Amino acid sequence: MIRLPSTHAAITAPLVASSVRFPGIPIGRSLLDGRLFHLSPVQTDAALLPSTNSLALGGLGSGKSTTAKTRIRREIVDNGHQAVVIDSFGEDQSGEWAALTRSLDGRVIEAGSFTLNPCSSLLPPEVREQLVRSLIAAVEPGALTPQSTHALQHALTHPKATSLNGVMDALVRPEDGRWPAARLTEWGEGVAIALSRYTEGSLRGLFDGQDASLPETDLPILSFDFSRLDRNSPAIPSLMAAVSCWAEHVWLPQSTAVHRHLVLEEAWQILLSPATAELIQRLLKNSRKASLSLDVVMHTLSDLGEGKAQDLARLCEIAHVGRLGPEEAAIVGALLGLPAWAIERIPGLGPGQAVWKVGPNYVDIIQTVLTEEEARLTDTSTRRRKAQQALAADLDIIEEPAPQDQDDAEHDDLPTEHLPETVEPLLPESVGGEAEWDWEMPPNVIDTRHQDALQAAREGRCSEAADLAALGERQDIAAHGINSDQAVSWLVTRAKVAELCGNLGQATQLRATVARMGKVEWFEQPEGARTEPQWHSGPELGAPEAPVGYVEPVKKQRRMWPYVATIAALALAVGVVWQNAAEDKEKQEQAERAAAYKGVSAVNLDIDGVETETLAKWSKDGTSVVLSVWVAPEENPKFVRIDSGDQKAQEELAPLKEGQFAMPTHLEVKVPVQDRHQAVQMTVAVGGQHWKKSTRAPGRTIEFRPDRTAVDAESGKPLKQHYSRLL
Repeated sequence: MIRLPSTHAAITAPLVASSVRFPGIPIGRSLLDGRLFHLSPVQTDAALLPSTNSLALGGLGSGKSTTAKTRIRREIVDNGHQAVVIDSFGEDQSGEWAALTRSLDGRVIEAGSFTLNPCSSLLPPEVREQLVRSLIAAVEPGALTPQSTHALQHALTHPKATSLNGVMDALVRPEDGRWPAARLTEWGEGVAIALSRYTEGSLRGLFDGQDASLPETDLPILSFDFSRLDRNSPAIPSLMAAVSCWAEHVWLPQSTAVHRHLVLEEAWQILLSPATAELIQRLLKNSRKASLSLDVVMHTLSDLGEGKAQDLARLCEIAHVGRLGPEEAAIVGALLGLPAWAIERIPGLGPGQAVWKVGPNYVDIIQTVLTEEEARLTDTSTRRRKAQQALAADLDIIEEPAPQDQDDAEHDDLPTEHLPETVEPLLPESVGGEAEWDWEMPPNVIDTRHQDALQAAREGRCSEAADLAALGERQDIAAHGINSDQAVSWLVTRAKVAELCGNLGQATQLRATVARMGKVEWFEQPEGARTEPQWHSGPELGAPEAPVGYVEPVKKQRRMWPYVATIAALALAVGVVWQNAAEDKEKQEQAERAAAYKGVSAVNLDIDGVETETLAKWSKDGTSVVLSVWVAPEENPKFVRIDSGDQKAQEELAPLKEGQFAMPTHLEVKVPVQDRHQAVQMTVAVGGQHWKKSTRAPGRTIEFRPDRTAVDAESGKPLKQHYSRLL
């Protein structure tokens, strides 16, 4: 019997992260177990990921911005999301996100070329007041006193107050109100002077002008480009306050996308301002209800100081941390609760590599993977490469590469934020699922025994493939040792066999074992290079010549076949038992699902003081679900809307005329499903007696299941079933 030492047994223990898989877009590849890493936060179960907000940290050239852009692009292209970007840094007088925004048919709004109207009638009165006060606080924090605030409130009620210039006129020449006009003029002098910075001073044209308006709300992506502004200018927090109010009160209520993203690039400038930090904090706390994700990108947490701004980082459930110095890595690790092994790896991460923390427990090291088009759209190092090329031309050091160096020479022009793996595009077949590990097995490292095992697995002879792999591993352990390269290479083959046979859990565990042993060289192969796992390198030493007259003794061969036969028989028996158990478990689960199937689920909800009855009813053929809502006339709703996927229905109820009778409100949509056991989600928004057109109606998202159960999609709590007139 071959016994494993305790150290080797410990290595084979699965990683904590290896047992968790997230749905959604592909992002990159794990450096711990080699598999693809997918994540669309909004598609993840709320029990695993309570919030969908993310924080990206990393030094210059770490790849944080490239990863953020790639994530947003894939969410828009693959899942139909919308995004608004606050972009405050770039090259050549253009923001970082400009190229990506234009490629997605979005719009880049450059500061100074577009005028945001803080007094637009699309904003509720209380929001207009809050926004104008934020503009005043950004340039003159001491101008707002109780008296000046009253004068401002009085001016905002004037018919002229449809623009910033109109507000100033009402402040300078007010009409009598609760207090005489003379006193109101005295009180409003300070805030009028502060607002003059936006109408006559250095910030002219940002918020007041002939064409002042608000941006569109139906574009896939909008980028507010602040890159031309001075980083210390009060215009940045002022613009951010205006964009935040527009996003919260206009964009979110009018957007029809399934999910929205607000991206803050170089976020420390925004979060350090008291005028905008409070707005961002409110958006963070209400993001789940608003179907919004805030994606914050910045260099280090130290930029935020030690005040409330740094506390906002704790509200982000997703964090990816690129290369940082040891001291900064320790600060970030303590704030985010990263394990010690992850903190130690942060200073040594390469471009595009990051420690990812998703939810309270998942931690992994991910290498971002880009297509060639994404690499071009997210490149932010053009100036650096031009400088390098110019220097090389001046020194006349550009030489023709030698044949053996052609692979490396072909990638010298790649963006510095690329990883070695980013030059391998994500093919369509690998985007939707796990990627294949299709390297050729060289005979000088891994002989034909590996090929035989893999071929058997590809042909569906899984038991035979497992036996061949187990037999080869035992032979090499006996011949070369348990920690030898030959023995370790069999772990890779066994992982591939397990993957081909559908045992993804065993494949993940085996790859994690190899990664923990430090055998991760195959993850770092450049394009065009050999893709097989190079377990060892160096020239092969020739056999020494024997002395004259030396006769080699005859070695006595060990009789190994009894041990080999025994091991093979045991492996075969275990494989059969495991396969039968898996099949029995699957059959039992299918029987339980069939027995629990009812094809209907109904829930009553109180939304904005209105009793609402909701229902999901699966079709007999299991290809669609009808989702509906019913509100009794005595509930007096002003607005009702339902959304599910691309389907939506809504009704805005007008006041009853004389002689009219109230009728019940009944809306329904029909959505397709893949099978009769698939759960579906529906968002119900209802405006009660106090609802106004300019405000977003409160809503709830319900996940209906065909076994007469339903849960709140945001909290994960089960909801009580009700069956009434809807049935």
